Amino acid sequence: MQKSWSAVDNYLINQLLPNDPLLEKVLENNQQAGLPAIDVAANQGQLLALFVRMTRAKRVLEIGTLGGYSTIWMGRELPEGGKLTTLEFDAHHAEVARQNLQLAGLENKVEVIEGPALDSLATLDPSETFDLIFIDADKPNNPYYLQWALLYSHPGTLIVGDNVVREGEVTRPESQDKSVQGVRRFIEMMGNDPRLTCTALQTVGLKGWDGFTLAWVNG
Repeated sequence: MQKSWSAVDNYLINQLLPNDPLLEKVLENNQQAGLPAIDVAANQGQLLALFVRMTRAKRVLEIGTLGGYSTIWMGRELPEGGKLTTLEFDAHHAEVARQNLQLAGLENKVEVIEGPALDSLATLDPSETFDLIFIDADKPNNPYYLQWALLYSHPGTLIVGDNVVREGEVTRPESQDKSVQGVRRFIEMMGNDPRLTCTALQTVGLKGWDGFTLAWVNG
């Protein structure tokens, strides 16, 4: 099935997305730097970009930078004066991301904060909320990331959580996988929070069988 899923993704990308040498170079840089090949697929990157456009976001928070591929997709949609703050645990990943952001001409719109995300989140100014928050870091901490995301949200903020299906393992309450348990708690917290209107979609494609959550902060 993976071969068919990948073929469909490649077809859709080739038909719907313009060729983008810069983003291809970013992926090449990430590979050469030894980063894990876990960037979002191009059609998923475009979806994130459309979320920024549809919400008219001026301030974006990304938890989990890697090499900045998804960061660039979102950052290029920001209006003049917009800002994206992205948090990355690994110093090497953060440096690669900064180089890629400079290549994309986004170094003045994007701030890469290096260090454990939970520590970095505690240093942000709660009076400056975000319009869109993308959670794509270590899954055991997803429940804590959601708590912080809500602190830095306002009515109309869109919170996106990536990699929540885990090849279907999310349905197994007995799983010993800490990532699965983190995602399950994350989903349960969203579903039980009256401040949020939520949904989730499972996806198949170049990145296998996974999915994402969407949570809208109610007015």
